[in-house]
Amino acid sequence: MRARARAPRWVVPAVRAGLALADAALAAASFVLAFRLREGEPVFAGSAGAAWSEAFAPYGALLFLVVPIRVLAFFYFDLYRLRGEFSLVEDGVRVFKAALVGSLLITTAAFLYRGGYEFRAFSYARGVFVLDFALALAFSLALRFAARAAQIVIRRRGVNLIPTLIVGRGREASLCVAEMRGRPELGYRIIGVVESEPVGVGAPPSSSASSGDAAGEFEGLPVVGRVEELAELLRETRANEVIITDPNVSRDLLFEVMMGAGRRSGVEFRLAPSLFSFLPRKTEVDQIGALPMIKLFREPLPRAARAAKRASDILLAGAALLVLAPVWLAVALLIKLDSRGPVFYRQERVGMDGRLFLFYKFRTMRADSDDRAHREFQRKYIAGRDDTNLGARERPVYKMRDDPRITRVGRVLRRLSLDELPQLWNVLRGDMSVVGPRPPIPYEVEAYDLWHRQRLDMKPGLTGLWQVSGRNSLSFEEMVKLDLFYIENWSPLLDLKIILKTLPVMLRGDDAY
Repeated sequence: MRARARAPRWVVPAVRAGLALADAALAAASFVLAFRLREGEPVFAGSAGAAWSEAFAPYGALLFLVVPIRVLAFFYFDLYRLRGEFSLVEDGVRVFKAALVGSLLITTAAFLYRGGYEFRAFSYARGVFVLDFALALAFSLALRFAARAAQIVIRRRGVNLIPTLIVGRGREASLCVAEMRGRPELGYRIIGVVESEPVGVGAPPSSSASSGDAAGEFEGLPVVGRVEELAELLRETRANEVIITDPNVSRDLLFEVMMGAGRRSGVEFRLAPSLFSFLPRKTEVDQIGALPMIKLFREPLPRAARAAKRASDILLAGAALLVLAPVWLAVALLIKLDSRGPVFYRQERVGMDGRLFLFYKFRTMRADSDDRAHREFQRKYIAGRDDTNLGARERPVYKMRDDPRITRVGRVLRRLSLDELPQLWNVLRGDMSVVGPRPPIPYEVEAYDLWHRQRLDMKPGLTGLWQVSGRNSLSFEEMVKLDLFYIENWSPLLDLKIILKTLPVMLRGDDAY
């Protein structure tokens, strides 16, 4: 591996300070510009140079409150964190929250302070504060996205990466290595692997298949030692993070390392056992007599949440149908010109609680195609047969990569996910939701194990967590676990994040066949 550049220690604090100064300058600029746009009055007096004009003076007296409030709000919402992974969507949400909270505090301070004793009877124009919020939000989003774009470029050159150790040599370790190598913009550089298995014990099944590793290597990375030596390895390698991928590592040993060497050196520990194998967040601590109990919420959504989700589905699907009407006409024309048969494809799918509904898509296959090959493919795949998909990109989930039934136009429609547009009608009818688990075919459900059927506890969706987290490159069990995680942890914010992440996935055509 080529050597990575290492940024001096002062660089990150300097960049943070620079961001804070830029935020302060933009906070002042947005407030001044908001006044200028709303009132149409000059900001500075014509004869006094830097002195405020008479109209702006009461607002100018607020600047010593506006600037620190904005910067402190950004600090509170952790917008100066440059370490580790980041998401532009989450950054945008945090910027919105910080701008909103800052504006509320500024408005409150303005109407309590009223420019001090000199402007005690002055009444501020509310429109100035509304414009200030909009401008501060726009400026802050532009600054953050520009900073993140620069950070991505820098990280792809090997700078600003966290030296990280991986504990374990199984499938989860392979996935971590592949993800962090393929996406340096995540901010991690794996410097070594720590062996977690006792000497003489065979490696996990996935490790042998993944690399043909030498005794001292795993996925081309050096095995720097054993988990029993983790405290010493942290000092020797100067790692800043440790990712535990083996759930069988001794808890007592980990606790001792985290409380000892980990706390002294500020090392962060992350657990990455089998995907999402933890209790759902929607739990409640109850008590039966003197015994504390953890109650797991069986009902995925309360009545109010279901009503809110349904209202948002109708609003989003209705708006999308109106906006995308020209696209529907263009796609229908292309399908007709490319092959004989109907424009729409209808199929029975399994919805919430196992109810069947008629599912609509644009036709992407030749008319009267035989589905026996797909039935057999799904049966073997769900059963975990080695000759079917194991989550590899060459053998995608649910869709055969080189399906001979797909038409030329159909292949393009699938690549851009345009064949899914008629499902907006299913959303309006109430059969589906905008966000939810993937709608399975009845013969797929017949092959499910009992726990797989839990994914039918919520309406299926046009998009979902599975689509923005790997789509057709995920294995079946990983996809089911993602669906169950979504059901247990649903919130309007989670839906918004998935919707915002779906469009880039569609445009890139990630793993779409």
